[in-house]
Amino acid sequence: MSSVELSLILPCYNEGPTFEKSVWQVVSILKKIKRNWEIIFVEDKSTDETKKTIAKLLGQMKNSRAIFHEKNEGRGKSVVDGILASRGEICGFIDVDLEVSADYISLFIKEIENGYDMAIARRFYEISLSSIVRALFSKVYLLIVQILLGIPLRDTEAGYKFFRRLKVLQIAKRSKNRGWFWDTEICFLALKNNLRISEVPVIFKRRKDKESTVRLIPDTIDYMRNLIRFKSQTGNKLKISKL
Repeated sequence: MSSVELSLILPCYNEGPTFEKSVWQVVSILKKIKRNWEIIFVEDKSTDETKKTIAKLLGQMKNSRAIFHEKNEGRGKSVVDGILASRGEICGFIDVDLEVSADYISLFIKEIENGYDMAIARRFYEISLSSIVRALFSKVYLLIVQILLGIPLRDTEAGYKFFRRLKVLQIAKRSKNRGWFWDTEICFLALKNNLRISEVPVIFKRRKDKESTVRLIPDTIDYMRNLIRFKSQTGNKLKISKL
């Protein structure tokens, strides 16, 4: 059996009727990258048909496997479980709703192959009322993150991150947040441990055919609570001159 070069983690929760089509779009992109890859589904106790769809897909895709949570654990825990189960020299995760296109996967792989330990998406939003509101919330949150934690990155929250697996394993094991705040935490831990990080510009296109699992106001409040708690636990902010 050939060694796995890329492990792609797909955290899944209530992905709805667009899920199967999106997965096959991802597979079509992976087939073009000419590397040995695997897909790891991490199903977070959905209340819709997501689990059944994954079971169906596993029967159709030989280079795929799945982790099924017995209870809802959160997006962060789903990603960490996928990282710990991964076998590739490179591992990464994307949001399977593909509001950031799977076409970018090859760019993220190249950044890791070029010497970076971590590649994260920096989102640019299509112009619409909903995207402007979301971009504004993201900018305000990022400013507060930079002030409180000293993180010099321009987008910590995008659900599109790739890693050199051996570099990320130990910090992933030490991460504590199980929810959406995990993205901020893993960026902080990566910088604190001197991982080299590349920010990859991507276009974010809001899907109108899928209901988002992001609740802007409640999730932002939750982010802020976690941020303040994390700041109290970590003490002094990072002092990074450049990446």
